[in-house]
Amino acid sequence: MKMLSRVFLLVFIVAIAGCAGDGAVKPDADDSGVTVLGADGEGALPGEQLVDDSGRPIVMRVHFAFDSSRIDADNRETVEAHAAYLNANGSVKIKLEGHCDERGTREYNLALGERRAQVVARMLAVLGVDRSRLTTTSYGEEKPLDEAHGEAAWKRNRRVEIIY
Repeated sequence: MKMLSRVFLLVFIVAIAGCAGDGAVKPDADDSGVTVLGADGEGALPGEQLVDDSGRPIVMRVHFAFDSSRIDADNRETVEAHAAYLNANGSVKIKLEGHCDERGTREYNLALGERRAQVVARMLAVLGVDRSRLTTTSYGEEKPLDEAHGEAAWKRNRRVEIIY
């Protein structure tokens, strides 16, 4: 039953997020593996603790596949952990910062970063967080985590930062 609930939630989130493409062609599309990175910049492993002993989430990034604003299963758990914390702490507000890798035009990446931030905000709202407690912004490709030029760096840079 729990698995069925998760599948239903995933289908619902995908339905409200929609397809985030605008027809722009981007080089070397790669929808393989998405990594969840914690505050220390290292990948969170499946089953790894997402919250500290006080219940505050410790994974502060939601990562995305190339040219996508769809939240995958691993990242959904991260967003769910933040929703639980926010629902238990009604005065806490957060900022969601959307980021992209360096590929694509500046305008395209700003729009994609905004879609990424908005899809995280929508999922938090679906999970009971009042939208007035969430602000979103997009930095596009302007604030990379990794300055290198290659797939490993690009995977790290395709993200939404959750700022408390």
